[in-house]
Amino acid sequence: MIVNKRYWILIAFIAFLLFSGSVSGQISALGSSGTEMTNYPSFPQNDPIFFFCTAPGKNIAALSVMSNLEGEKNFNWERFNPATGIFEVFFSEISNSNQSSVINLEDGGYRVSIVSETGQQVFRAWVFNFWRTFEAMVGESTCDFFSLHSTFEQAQINYYDLSTGAPIGINIAPTFEWREGEKIVSRFASAFIYEPPTKDTEYRLTVSDRIGCIATATITYFSIVTKASFSANPMEGEAPLTVTFSNNSENGDTNGYEWFFFKDLDEIKRLSQGGSQPIDSIKFKAFDFSPVYTFENSGYYMVKLVSKKTSQFWTCTDTVYLENYIVVDTSYIAAPNVFTPNGDGTNDNFVVKFWSMKEVKISIFNRWGRTVHVYENKNVLGFENTWSVSAWDGLIGGRDASPGVYYYVVEGIGRDGKKRWKRGFVHLFRGKD
Repeated sequence: MIVNKRYWILIAFIAFLLFSGSVSGQISALGSSGTEMTNYPSFPQNDPIFFFCTAPGKNIAALSVMSNLEGEKNFNWERFNPATGIFEVFFSEISNSNQSSVINLEDGGYRVSIVSETGQQVFRAWVFNFWRTFEAMVGESTCDFFSLHSTFEQAQINYYDLSTGAPIGINIAPTFEWREGEKIVSRFASAFIYEPPTKDTEYRLTVSDRIGCIATATITYFSIVTKASFSANPMEGEAPLTVTFSNNSENGDTNGYEWFFFKDLDEIKRLSQGGSQPIDSIKFKAFDFSPVYTFENSGYYMVKLVSKKTSQFWTCTDTVYLENYIVVDTSYIAAPNVFTPNGDGTNDNFVVKFWSMKEVKISIFNRWGRTVHVYENKNVLGFENTWSVSAWDGLIGGRDASPGVYYYVVEGIGRDGKKRWKRGFVHLFRGKD
């Protein structure tokens, strides 16, 4: 029986080619999303496959045939039965039209025979009502990341070799694309998003395939994280310096901000020298939203902000530091009114003390206005707030200066760029106590 069946199929096929070789026509799909050709292992002629994107249980497949045969035509539509391996009639019509259509077709193979007084034509095609259902969801959500997941189910597609009846599967492998706005964040069914946004954000999943079926779903990530950010104004100035801190943090709790004001950088260095134990470098803490703080003393100061966001399962924090130090300058010059260069090791030099200066010039004059000594430093370096220099050792030209009253002028430029000066009298004594 198998040999006879194949024999008659081959005879019918050869007769069809001989009988219809001089006529033309076409079978097509009505509203299909994609098409490809069969790949029969045994059958000698491949057929078109038409795909229709639809929902589960909904048949929208439709075929139409065009014929150039003249006169009245008998359109005989048949559907392939995989159980018997033959095409079975399910619809026929007689018409003078050159077109015949069938709609709401179930999955399977279809054949239409067209017979008229002028000839005969036979066409075949496969149709599939392809459906896919899927769901997008937010999975695990922590302070560091959250996950996006999708689950899906789709129709299975099989056509059959018309010679052997063997099923042939078609793999409709879907592709995935997660987007945040127009930005693609992943091309996998599941994705991990690190550094979560601080705002509730919508993500869109698009599932597509090579046959043209496309579906989308959206899901909202509800943010549980915060981002700390602030600015300070002014960033430098003379002490006492009052600085306003502007809190620009995102998605923090109303009462979830903690400010840390560090000690002066030089003080931290001094405290840490030679020690093996960690030191307390924090000078002051504040819990205001946007504090105002006054730095009383000169120095280099760092500030950090910790922002907190509390949710049902997590307390997320974020920390940010100022990009640069707050520089508090106090341009100050102090000079004694007496010194005793008598070699006893006490008060032997005229010592001038200054703060936050980058250039300094100290000139000494006798009572007749003659310059007897000059000290100058145009590159005062270091973080120290206070510098002391031995501006004069009481010598003029290598000889002891006479006891008496001398006049000094101190000129300088502070680290704030402003000019500073001080003038006065100093008494030089030679006698020993």
